[in-house]
Amino acid sequence: MTSNIKNKFAGKFIVLDGGDGCGKSTQANLVSQWLNDNGVDTANFRDPGDTTIGEKIREILLDTAHDQMADNTELLLYMAARAQLWHEKIAPALQQGKCVVMDRWVSSTCAYQGCAGDFGIENVVRIADDTLQRTWPDITIVLEANLETAAKRMNRDLDRMEQKGDTYHNKVRQGFSQLADNYDKVVKIDASNTIEQVFADVKQTLEGTI
Repeated sequence: MTSNIKNKFAGKFIVLDGGDGCGKSTQANLVSQWLNDNGVDTANFRDPGDTTIGEKIREILLDTAHDQMADNTELLLYMAARAQLWHEKIAPALQQGKCVVMDRWVSSTCAYQGCAGDFGIENVVRIADDTLQRTWPDITIVLEANLETAAKRMNRDLDRMEQKGDTYHNKVRQGFSQLADNYDKVVKIDASNTIEQVFADVKQTLEGTI
């Protein structure tokens, strides 16, 4: 089994995504650990961030003082950070045969700025196609959790995006659901279960898709 997993996942690009508090960071870490345990060399990056330019953009995006930022400004800043991350970190890792595991990618911008921000999911995808070397990973797993469940998991100060309110975040969840319904290799998983059950579902999905 170990050799099969190593061969299947080498050089693949995997994204865990979903609304704030869905558990995507936890699941991304569990996936990376599982792959490492099976001999797969993995790389983990955060979006936005993990480059000098990306971290500065992240500070701007999440600063609660920037409450007047327009949705299209958000979109372009996220894409800029993403383009730099691909250039500096993701592309070299994939070329080295590593499996890149991330929480968030273009799917987040589709759900947040595209759906909740009313910019349009198709418009986000078009901009991503025009500005990024790669829009879609090998698989995007969307973790679905309702607002009540998500709120219980976020026991910390909220950043600017997280403070946008229930109406906005319900639209975010609708956006993620639309992505799974309309785009290949975007799969939904119920994230309201225990961490262990969600991880079991994630592993099953990965093994059946990659």
